[in-house]
Amino acid sequence: MKDLTEGNEARLILNFATPMLLGNLFQQLYNIVDTIIVGNILGKEALAAVGASFPIIFTLISLIIGVASGGTIVIAQYFGAKDFKNVKRAIDTLYIFFFFASVILSVVGVYFTEDIFRLVQLPEEILPQAKTYLTIYLSGLIVFFGFNGTSAILRGLGDSKTPLYFLIISTFFNIGLDLLFILVFKWGIAGAALATVISQGGAFLTAIVYLNKYHKIISFTISEFQFDNRIFRQSLRIGLPTGIQHTFVSLGHLALMTIVNTFGTNVIAAYSAAIRIDNLAILSTMYFGAALATFVGQNLGAGKSTRVKSGLRSTLIMSSSVSLTVTLIVVLFKKQLIGLFTSDPEVIRIGSEYLLIVCSFYLLFTAMFKINGVLRGAGDTLIPMFISLFSLWVIRIPFAWVVSDRIGETGIWWAIPAGGLIGLILYYLYYLTGKWKNKVVIKPIIVDPE
Repeated sequence: MKDLTEGNEARLILNFATPMLLGNLFQQLYNIVDTIIVGNILGKEALAAVGASFPIIFTLISLIIGVASGGTIVIAQYFGAKDFKNVKRAIDTLYIFFFFASVILSVVGVYFTEDIFRLVQLPEEILPQAKTYLTIYLSGLIVFFGFNGTSAILRGLGDSKTPLYFLIISTFFNIGLDLLFILVFKWGIAGAALATVISQGGAFLTAIVYLNKYHKIISFTISEFQFDNRIFRQSLRIGLPTGIQHTFVSLGHLALMTIVNTFGTNVIAAYSAAIRIDNLAILSTMYFGAALATFVGQNLGAGKSTRVKSGLRSTLIMSSSVSLTVTLIVVLFKKQLIGLFTSDPEVIRIGSEYLLIVCSFYLLFTAMFKINGVLRGAGDTLIPMFISLFSLWVIRIPFAWVVSDRIGETGIWWAIPAGGLIGLILYYLYYLTGKWKNKVVIKPIIVDPE
């Protein structure tokens, strides 16, 4: 556990963000290796099938993840206030919520898999493999939520190192199973999905054993779990707007994928490969934002609001430096990066075009994630939800639909930074109002003067 309310802001945020970043670097690594194996061994149709599945997965789980993020902020604020009794209650409540949510989503998702793919106009030659992959993946949602929920809870307590160790275990386990199931057993795309589910389950079980033996606050003992309605309502107040935001953002990505699907297998495969590189490249800015959210939550819970502005400034400087470096690397080596996933020249050309356009705007996304991190850490998620939905559904999706109809798939790629620019402007204007400071769950007796 890490107390982020004392000490140098930049050093604290960097030390807290680094294990999260490394952990998710490993997580993205096994997603990338998984996709590289699928694309090079099973072909571009299988590569497209995996890529087409992920927007659907994110859409199904986004509401739950959003509500859980509210629980994480509640945990961070109780921890900042040194109220450990309610920290334990919040953790129990979050685990119970994860269990029932995962069971319901698995059943619903598996039942409607084919209908969803047909709704988003997935080409028929991709449908069988996509259906197989998604069905297996959704069947393992309970371990996905268990593993990622445990990591989120630990981060709310200021512990970002322990989740890193679990992710490393999961990463190497997944890569090994990928090679075994696809190369040796010849299970095809089903092997890729099984490898992911089994590796997540193994990491979750490892986490349970470790936490029960060594952690002071978290103990995974089902018979002792207690659901606290008051804390759940607090989590809902903070997390539901974020959950709704994530749901509509995921639906937006699904809508974007529907537009991509109309351009055929080459564009779908190129987008599937490019988005893997994009997700890896933007990791640093995302997790600096996540670290900043926990930093803000703990400091506002402790009544130290003056540390928020300096924390934001320090995080912007650190994250921007990383983003500039990543942008340069991706733009210079875009063709080689896409070439890792496929040897098809047309897929490489289209994917490289995506990376050149989208990655050139990473600084914009860096600033947006940081301001959003401050707002989330304060527990203010309603206005950010509306901003996010506006930039996505009023700017990005219509832009992609209209412009791609005139200039092809390139119009979809330009729509991504266009929506981000509008989102950044609106986030910053709202941040300047200072209204987010009044949304804290914990009301300290003494608050630092501004």
